[in-house]
Amino acid sequence: MLKLINAGLGRTGTTSLKAALDRLGLGPSFHMFDIVADVARLKQWERIVCDGESPDWAAVFDGYRSAVDGPCAVYYRQISQAFPDAKVILTVRDAESWYRSTHDTLYQFALRSMAEPPEPGSPQARLFRVTSTMVWDGLFGGRFSDKDHAVEVYHRHNEEVVRTLGADNVLVYDVRQGWEPLCAFLGVDAPQEEFPRANDTASMRQRIARAAGAAAGAAEPARSLRC
Repeated sequence: MLKLINAGLGRTGTTSLKAALDRLGLGPSFHMFDIVADVARLKQWERIVCDGESPDWAAVFDGYRSAVDGPCAVYYRQISQAFPDAKVILTVRDAESWYRSTHDTLYQFALRSMAEPPEPGSPQARLFRVTSTMVWDGLFGGRFSDKDHAVEVYHRHNEEVVRTLGADNVLVYDVRQGWEPLCAFLGVDAPQEEFPRANDTASMRQRIARAAGAAAGAAEPARSLRC
């Protein structure tokens, strides 16, 4: 049962938040990495995002206590309705640095996939279909390369989260603030250790490269089974 939902877009400290929530006992925390690393889960989200399947959200997040990043930011309304008692955090960062980080990491996967389309039906192709439908063609209307437009969408998303759920119900949070506001919002004691800092731009580039390689490798045996 989800106790916490993060409505912040990717590259706003969501991986650091995941690590912090795990440390605070709110794990396991669902992340886009869970989709990338699990073909069955990837197919599940493909049906939700691309085919319009109405999901059983309790089943989708079975075994998780919190959800951050990826689909959670786009589907925060539906997920919040399914888990009305869950607290909501909106991770934010400076819009200029957010755009630069997203452009130099996540968007590069999209550009590579457009330039060299992956094998149809492969995990890489499914991932590209999901992220394109949900984010690049969906949230950003196919105009992420237009920086001014992307930044406007970023600000609009953040404003809509607060307006939709109510300012009193959402913690607007920059992970650079550390433990104090997060723990105060959750009603728990702050750990003594340093707040986790995870998944900077260099690390994310490496993750994307590994994920693309793993997806391509996973597709190899599937080709011999295709009718």
